[in-house]
Amino acid sequence: MIKALIIDDEMAAASVLQLLIERHVPEITQLRLATKISEAHALLQQFQPDLVFLDIMMPEKNGFELLNEIGKVNFEIIFTTAFNEFAIRAIRFSALDYLLKPLNADELRLAVDRFLERSNNKKQSDALLQNLLQNLGKKEADDFKLAVPTTAGAVFFSPAEIIRLEGEGNYTRFFLTDGRKHMSSKTMKEYEEILLQHYFLRIHKSHLINKNHIDHYHNDGMVILKDKTQLPVSRQRKQEVAAQLMNKKL
Repeated sequence: MIKALIIDDEMAAASVLQLLIERHVPEITQLRLATKISEAHALLQQFQPDLVFLDIMMPEKNGFELLNEIGKVNFEIIFTTAFNEFAIRAIRFSALDYLLKPLNADELRLAVDRFLERSNNKKQSDALLQNLLQNLGKKEADDFKLAVPTTAGAVFFSPAEIIRLEGEGNYTRFFLTDGRKHMSSKTMKEYEEILLQHYFLRIHKSHLINKNHIDHYHNDGMVILKDKTQLPVSRQRKQEVAAQLMNKKL
């Protein structure tokens, strides 16, 4: 039994989401709507939802400003937004969920399933939200901190601190410049989509590397990193890897 609140200034969009929830998310047994910031404040106090679907772009205040006003957050959040590249990148870097408008029933179901998986780890959720708010205060996406949920809790570091990522089934191992290693339960594919814009290169189904840490590349299909690690380039990726590294002195 989940109590949920939709915060969206557009009644039509809020109504669509309400309908999708009623049809596809039976776990949500109580649902309220707020189309004004004042209503949102009141319902957050009175209704005390477990989950909030929060629109990012609203005329009075955006969703992030509302969160800053609230201070202590006692609920999980799934953001809803029309395309906003900077905000979406900040959300994804912080391992939080969003739904892109126009809303899709399958994506909604997946987002709620992820909420159910993580809802028993409130401490980690708080840390992820704080990381998001800090990322949004940065002028450049290159300064974002990547949130990596692990069994021991969330860890945070910048893309520049990552030497490489190694896929191990449905898990991903991070190798950092200070010698630390962290295992995430997210797949390599999820991190590839986030990091490719930050000078990373996929060379193999199991290897994603920071190009700044490449020492040299052998035409026989082997990348040598500055820490002497040798990594194979898959046959299917040799041409792409060679093209990307052509203008880089190795």
